[in-house]
Amino acid sequence: MEDKKEKSEGKLLEETLTWKAPHIGKKAPEQCQEAQDFCTGYKAFLDEGKTERECVDYITKKLLASGYTPFEYGRKYHPGDKVFLVNRGKALIATTVGSRPVAEGVRIAGAHIDSPRLDLKPNPMYEKSDIAYFKTHYYGGIRKYQWGTVPLAMHGVVVKKDGEVCRVCLGENPGEPVFCVSDLLPHLAAKQNERKLAEGLKGEELNIIIGSLPFIDDQVKEPVKLMALKLLNERFGITEADFYRAEIEMVPAQKAVDVGLDRSLVGAYGQDDRVCAYTALMAELEADHPAWTTVTLFADKEEIGSEGNTGMNSDFLAHYLGYLADMQDADVRQLSANSLCLSADVNAAYDPTFSDVFDSNNSSYINKGCVLTKYTGARGKSGSSDASAETMARIIGIMDQAGVYWQAGELGAVDQGGGGTIAKFVAKLNIDTVDLGVPIISMHAPFELASKLDVYHTYKAFRAFYTADR
Repeated sequence: MEDKKEKSEGKLLEETLTWKAPHIGKKAPEQCQEAQDFCTGYKAFLDEGKTERECVDYITKKLLASGYTPFEYGRKYHPGDKVFLVNRGKALIATTVGSRPVAEGVRIAGAHIDSPRLDLKPNPMYEKSDIAYFKTHYYGGIRKYQWGTVPLAMHGVVVKKDGEVCRVCLGENPGEPVFCVSDLLPHLAAKQNERKLAEGLKGEELNIIIGSLPFIDDQVKEPVKLMALKLLNERFGITEADFYRAEIEMVPAQKAVDVGLDRSLVGAYGQDDRVCAYTALMAELEADHPAWTTVTLFADKEEIGSEGNTGMNSDFLAHYLGYLADMQDADVRQLSANSLCLSADVNAAYDPTFSDVFDSNNSSYINKGCVLTKYTGARGKSGSSDASAETMARIIGIMDQAGVYWQAGELGAVDQGGGGTIAKFVAKLNIDTVDLGVPIISMHAPFELASKLDVYHTYKAFRAFYTADR
């Protein structure tokens, strides 16, 4: 066999000075099976947690099974202790107490567990032309036309007049009915085709069909609506007035599945941002006796600006950090100034079909690892925390030391759009923060795609972040 051709001076210089994120499947093919195995649990999580409340329930069960206990203010916790605090059933923080004093800082990984969906209006039920419907108000940044003719399931809670909290879930189990928004057949859609794509389906057209059979009684004005109410009452014991005391979310009934002949991708609803929630949770569960106290945050309301008392624009995290500081008689201001946060959120993966909205040199790609997003925002970085060079260096150093495959990316080309994460709300507390997560194809669609290798390395990044002593 001939000796390999000696590398030229230019080739050696190129290898020394340039850098590109490698394809993990080429660089470390043995990790493909590890990623497949890891994503088995991830898909189960996606199926069980389709709303923020269900995610909190799932996470709570996992934490309790792993020895975590509910946080008690005023109690002195010691290195290795594991605690969690639930905020109104829709947000949660989990902590493993580290060996370093909290005054030296804590390690925060913060994901959000809400996703775009269709919420029922407070008075949702009506009948028109012998069909019963739910009226909806979409939640978060959806492309409305994508939600037509998609099988939907009904999830949520109803607080009855007597105070009983009724959990609602219908359309997920085999044999259960599903629901859907109708759309026009192409034969009659000439005028609809003239609409702008954003109005292919309008907000007030996202009406969900829930029934078409009447309650047989000539004295009833809306017999189909009444039949639907009767069936809801028989199953859940609720009445129409109860919807005013309810949070009902309509989400895709599709289960998480493998995509591609090679099964390299996960296809599912809600991967933004439950993919980061699951990977951060797994890292938290494995954080035994860390040097830094961990703060694994699962927040609500990110998709509508992180508002409300379960969103990151509240004082929920600030109060919790105060509790940790009080536990060790530390100054919370010093704790915050010394802390480091991974705002655990996804980014848009480069999609060759729509390449014109991306900067190919500054995009994230599937199968190249977790993506560091230095800044988000729109136009001139509006609404972004924009991580410092020092923060980027610390995080990259942690990942390089742990053998984590990572890449960097922006959310599309300049002036093509933009978006936000919880990063700026954490940074507001004087905490060094940068976004890290999974590149997603078809983000915010009812069916999103994520690479299993990227999911696996995002988990490895959070685990390295919690176990590093730097």
